[in-house]
Amino acid sequence: MRTAHRAWVATAVLAATVAFSAVAVSRADAATLFSDDFADGNASGWSTSGGSWSVSGQAYRQSGTGADAKAQAGSTVWTDYTVQARVQPTAFGNSTRAAGVVARAQSTTNFYALVLTGGGTAQLRRVSGGGVTTLASAPVAVTTGTWYTLALRVSGSQLSGAVNGATLVSATDGTFAAGRVGLTASYASAFFDDVTVDGGPGTPPSPSPSSQPSPSASPSASPSPSGSPSPSASPSRPPSPSPSTSPGPVPPNQADGFASVDALGQNGTYGGVGGPTVVVDTTAELLAAIDTIGPMVIQVQGTITIDSKRGVRPNKTIVGLGSNAVISGGGFDFYRSYNVIVRNLTFLNAEDDAVNVGQNSHHVWIDHNRFVAPVDGSIDIVRGAEYVTVSWNHFDHTDKSMLIGHSDGSSSEDVGHLKVTIHHNFFDHSRQRHPRVRWGDPVHVYNNYFLANELYGVASTQDGGVLLEGNYFQDVPFPCFSASGYADSGPGRLVQRNNIFTGSGPCEVSGTVADPGAHYPYTVASPSTVPATVTAGAGVGRL
Repeated sequence: MRTAHRAWVATAVLAATVAFSAVAVSRADAATLFSDDFADGNASGWSTSGGSWSVSGQAYRQSGTGADAKAQAGSTVWTDYTVQARVQPTAFGNSTRAAGVVARAQSTTNFYALVLTGGGTAQLRRVSGGGVTTLASAPVAVTTGTWYTLALRVSGSQLSGAVNGATLVSATDGTFAAGRVGLTASYASAFFDDVTVDGGPGTPPSPSPSSQPSPSASPSASPSPSGSPSPSASPSRPPSPSPSTSPGPVPPNQADGFASVDALGQNGTYGGVGGPTVVVDTTAELLAAIDTIGPMVIQVQGTITIDSKRGVRPNKTIVGLGSNAVISGGGFDFYRSYNVIVRNLTFLNAEDDAVNVGQNSHHVWIDHNRFVAPVDGSIDIVRGAEYVTVSWNHFDHTDKSMLIGHSDGSSSEDVGHLKVTIHHNFFDHSRQRHPRVRWGDPVHVYNNYFLANELYGVASTQDGGVLLEGNYFQDVPFPCFSASGYADSGPGRLVQRNNIFTGSGPCEVSGTVADPGAHYPYTVASPSTVPATVTAGAGVGRL
């Protein structure tokens, strides 16, 4: 995981005034002149020229390919140092376009740079008056969507550049003696992270004629960009992708509840592990990614508008970057799909259902999302779907929150399926279906916060079996239906234990329900802790 505290540092002996917050230390005490990992969510102290710069998913992003974009920080009197950063190119205008790091910047048109080009080279460049001179060049495999660690060393007139720990280019040039550090994306889009400026030990190694870094190499031994399992990883359950392989929050934890169960030839739910990581910020990019055959981690940036529900193929992780990733106007549809994770997204104004898990789909984890104003349901789990976990979501004033079992006449396809776990969700002034269940057994509903649900909380019908435990119901006039059925649906079964009902009506119970503990381990927290825990942790931006 990313180190939580990486201070801004400047040396007192330089006696330079910088625009960012700095801590003065003596040169003898520390070799680090500067560092920024953007974990604070801002780019304070950086000045930019050209392009479109923003902090996204704890990385600094330049999103356009139509300009010569630069960001600079530090002091104009810095002389000998190594500037290092992780760089992930996401698109090149053409094969000569480039992204990389900058040293000794005297202005936005005068500096040295170490860049990766779309044509597959690492180049050591001098930019003088805006004109570009390539001082040295070496071939290197450059793939968009892959992280590379670039280090540019300037010492007197000696310049050298390393990629993933291997020095590939060097030159002698005395044009610029001092200057700031920076990032450059010349008609290219890219993410930048973990910027450090070191005036002492830890500079790139000596050039090696045979050194040729692979895209996955890293001095910090991070997993490969594809998230491929290490040799020691279990072949039956690959590890989740590490945050170091992508700019966005893709935590290492696995799904729990029914989505964690080994069944139907699937060993838990781990999504797109083993495939590439891509960042999408347009409708076309998103639709192409979810329709790709094979594993993939799809990171959603900004607001993407889609119409209707769009199909998602198996083995995908779809995760929002930061707290502002939005799917607007449509949603996701699962038809015989499996091993899919949907996290950290706001679904806004879906024209039908926001997420439809149907037609025998299985092993789906829907986690830490926010649902706002779908025309129909927020989540439907229907037509023989099973091994689904719905956790830590915020249903924000929705109408029909969650349907399990699509009709009273669907027993032939639903009985024996529809195994669902629902925990730590915030049903916030949502009206109904939290969930409404037909046929599914067991549907396990625990540690959720039900607040002012106008029509009802949970309804078990058509012989569905719901275990309701450790939940907190506040101002819910009809928290539970079962024995009486609901609307035109016949009665179901519901067992409730250790729930709290505050300002709420009675919970109607009946029958017995299969034990979810026979399928997976779980711990139910005291229901008195649920309102605080769930409101603090449910929804987007809280992974």
